[in-house]
Amino acid sequence: MIQILIITIFIPISFYYLLRTLGKVDSMMVSELSQRKIPLIIQAVLIVTLIQKSITIDRVPELFFFFFGGLISTLLTLIFLFGKIKASIHMIGISSLTAFVVGLSLHNQVNFIYYIAFLILMNGVIASSRLAMKAHTNIELGIGFLVGLIPQVALGFFWL
Repeated sequence: MIQILIITIFIPISFYYLLRTLGKVDSMMVSELSQRKIPLIIQAVLIVTLIQKSITIDRVPELFFFFFGGLISTLLTLIFLFGKIKASIHMIGISSLTAFVVGLSLHNQVNFIYYIAFLILMNGVIASSRLAMKAHTNIELGIGFLVGLIPQVALGFFWL
């Protein structure tokens, strides 16, 4: 868990401050399409490192497929960026987590209905907040939702 914490939180925060110092990003929101490429490439490299060294398919297959789905979502977001299409990374994250918790509930045959309901509510809250902040359009939110959801559902068939 410490490795996950370091690779998914502490190192990305460090890279953010480095990129901000170098002038590669102007704010935490990274609204410019061109500014999103470097952080997404860094994220992809960190996820690859995580699934190769720490969360292998032999140790924890559920987390392996969750992070592998996150890698697929990151790469899809990069592909969309090169096509000048912006996807909401917030929606990617919350929809991925929602699909993963649903999969865990099915896999372990445990009733996570309250967690799932909360996460579905959070999908709406996050989408609403991104619209209220004028950070995204409805289409960008929809693309983000699908980019997060589809890889998790597709990979769910391998570990469910």
